[in-house]
Amino acid sequence: MNRRVALAALVSIAMLGAYVNAQFGDKPAKLDTIKIKDDLFVIHNDFVPGNTTVLVTNEGVVLVDDKFEIDHENILAQLKTVTNQPVKYVINTHHHGDHSGGNAKLQAMGVQAVSSQRAREHMVDGRQPGLTDVTFEGHATLFLGGKRVDLYTPGRAHTSGDAVVLFPAQRVLAAGDLFTTGTDTPQLVDYPGGGSAKDWPLTVDNVLKLDFDTVVPGHGTVVDKTAMRTFRTSTERLKNRVHELLQKKASRADVEKMLRAEFNYADFHITASLDGLLNELR
Repeated sequence: MNRRVALAALVSIAMLGAYVNAQFGDKPAKLDTIKIKDDLFVIHNDFVPGNTTVLVTNEGVVLVDDKFEIDHENILAQLKTVTNQPVKYVINTHHHGDHSGGNAKLQAMGVQAVSSQRAREHMVDGRQPGLTDVTFEGHATLFLGGKRVDLYTPGRAHTSGDAVVLFPAQRVLAAGDLFTTGTDTPQLVDYPGGGSAKDWPLTVDNVLKLDFDTVVPGHGTVVDKTAMRTFRTSTERLKNRVHELLQKKASRADVEKMLRAEFNYADFHITASLDGLLNELR
């Protein structure tokens, strides 16, 4: 995991999607499947690409995120270990290719791809293949095989198109990249993708109002709701620390030093986010 995070620290956030796809999307990730509930699973891997959540029903499968295109066959192979049902829907939590890269191949199988409207607009802007077929804003509900899936756009965080997916009967939330786990993984704001460090704590507050116990992060290991509350505190502290320093007329170098020391920012995160943080939090 540390190797992949370090490699991802080589380019600016504006080039993150292209870089991550080039760096990690050239060979399939090693996947395993983790059971959360009798009908709910996570197809997991090393930190990149993102997690894939699987809801199994007697009328088909709902996926949340589908990794890179090159992971498509291995995802199908993992699915066969838990069900013979076909995939009916894939929900993208945001537009980045390590969460939506398999759309086109799934759509060729008749799968409907779903995302927030803003996420689809980012896909269009990035000329990504596999544009989503159905979009929503605010709240939408999907039913398949008598099971309910709730989709929400809680606000800006990692991008302006972030969505979370709640499985209410299972009390499980798929959070996308507005929440990731890993102690050495700094909060990453995609400013070109409409992300916001200022809004991020409020967005997490909106998510925490939902009724769930277990969280599937965009990247990292499955955790409980308490971990998301802890993460929310960190997002507030990041926002406040940068603002406090800027109010004291701190230099760019001073803010950078603080981010490195207190928030584990590496060269990549400084290059990617520092100017955006300074502009947003003055």
